[in-house]
Amino acid sequence: MAVSTQLLMEELQIFGLECEEAVIEKLVELCILYGQNEEGMASELIAFCTSTHKDCLTLETLNSFEHEFLSKRLSKSRHDTSKDKGHRHAGARDIVSIQELIEVEEEEETLLNSYTTPSKGSQKRTVTTPKTPLTKRNASARSPHQLLSPSSFSPSATPPQKYSLRSNRGEVVTSFGSAQGVSWSGRGGTSHLSLKVLGHPEPLTGSYKSMFQKLPDVREVLTCKIEELGNELKEHYKIEAFAPILVPAQEPVTLLGQIGCDSNGKLNHKSVILEGDLEHSSGAQIPVDLSELKEYSLFPGQVVVMEGINTTGRKFVATRLYEGVPLPFHQPDEEDGDSEQFMVLVACGPYTTSDSITFDPLLDLITIINHDRPDVCILFGPFLDAKHEQVENCLLTSSFEDVFKQCLRTIIEGTRSSGSHLIFVPSLRDVHHEPVYPQPPFSCSDLLREDKKRVQLVSEPSTLSINGVIFGLTSTDLLFHMGAEEISSSSGTSDRFSRILKHILTQRSYYPLYPPQEDVSIDYENFYLYAQLPVTPDVFIAPSELRYFVKDILGCVCVNPGRLTKGQVGGTFGRLYLRRQTAGGEGRRSPCASAQVVRI
Repeated sequence: MAVSTQLLMEELQIFGLECEEAVIEKLVELCILYGQNEEGMASELIAFCTSTHKDCLTLETLNSFEHEFLSKRLSKSRHDTSKDKGHRHAGARDIVSIQELIEVEEEEETLLNSYTTPSKGSQKRTVTTPKTPLTKRNASARSPHQLLSPSSFSPSATPPQKYSLRSNRGEVVTSFGSAQGVSWSGRGGTSHLSLKVLGHPEPLTGSYKSMFQKLPDVREVLTCKIEELGNELKEHYKIEAFAPILVPAQEPVTLLGQIGCDSNGKLNHKSVILEGDLEHSSGAQIPVDLSELKEYSLFPGQVVVMEGINTTGRKFVATRLYEGVPLPFHQPDEEDGDSEQFMVLVACGPYTTSDSITFDPLLDLITIINHDRPDVCILFGPFLDAKHEQVENCLLTSSFEDVFKQCLRTIIEGTRSSGSHLIFVPSLRDVHHEPVYPQPPFSCSDLLREDKKRVQLVSEPSTLSINGVIFGLTSTDLLFHMGAEEISSSSGTSDRFSRILKHILTQRSYYPLYPPQEDVSIDYENFYLYAQLPVTPDVFIAPSELRYFVKDILGCVCVNPGRLTKGQVGGTFGRLYLRRQTAGGEGRRSPCASAQVVRI
């Protein structure tokens, strides 16, 4: 149906409403989608604004109007349609996109053409028959709501109740840097981006055999880690030599080792032991007395250099704990892209609420991506959460992998108009994927050629260079796992998040905790190759169940964007505004100009 923009503006002006051009365009789109004329849509919009006490007409108001009023009326229309099958045109309300309307017309035209002989040049649209079906390009133009239909894989799919009633959409809950002059809109596919995976020369690109590792191999990896960090600390602090752990000494000595616990319980200040390195101590252990240390922060698996007294060779009294040293930052070069500034959006699953298997939060995120057009979107799993009640009880009618592919296709095709580059990071909670750390990337062999240029599937964890800005990415909840094991004593005001993030950077590992949390199955051979930091990242993204934040730790901007959903309610996502590093510049400045964590 044709909708007049001028007539729609005149109808709104009757009620004293002045609107921006973008709002009018959105309203015209809603008229077409929901089959309303200008007068009817204006009347319903005014009634909605009056009942909800909204004084101004913005895009956010229109989104609420569509979600809370129009979509509910559409559902009611579908219900009424099912009762009256005799009326051919009653199904018009089922059509939620212009593209679907075109496809229905094409099917009807194909049926008519099968009884007639078309004349040359009379066909304006491509005829679709069983031998010439719709191409992927035509099929992919449907709306995300049409692509990701929960009824196709869950017979008990119900809309989330508390999520739809939230009133704090778009609220900025924490900020970093200066937000002045930041429009929080990118250039989508119009910007040229240089994207490279850093780390091991051969990236982790496929599945590998796990659960075949031997204990001596694990020990060898841990020993290598102790020796490498020990040599760095020895050179940095000009230490002459490390002493053996079990040899008594009347003078203060310096020991190298790894923090451990003397029992199977949680680490505390009375149960700390130091496991020596292989070269100096042959892997021996000694209890550590921390009473002489004014400040410390320790966790199991931490490689440390301690100075103290070991008069008997049976107990080490620590008097000094040497601070760890982070890796240097990446030096940008001329091949790191030509974009001076770019915007990155980061979000982490689950993408469904705990009381529903419908992907409403994901569809809302797709709407935001299409509106803001960020240059890069980094999306962390889980996409289909193994901890979701309906997944645990196997209530889905489709396979887990089919649901995931449907979800992935919805994101890729639903954001195609924005042109944003998409980076997908798997999670150990992705029910269809290998639950081993480090985790291989997702596999998606049926990507269209145009999508392969803007979709990047990376492993967990990953280190990426985007226009010379180094991103450290991990979907594993490091903050939660290490926070449960860390012990500390401090006279300062440092918070636990800052201490844990500092440990990650100075231990130079994406998962320095040993033994790992019981839900994390680590393959240590690949862990040594693919879970170490090659450089100190400029931006470190570490989603967690714990409270969101943006912090500057040792020059690295660390972001916990939270999860897109928190139980039955909406969660948060992050967005960053970055500027390209200048090659050969004097001194280093953070590439992160501004960052925010926003409610979905």
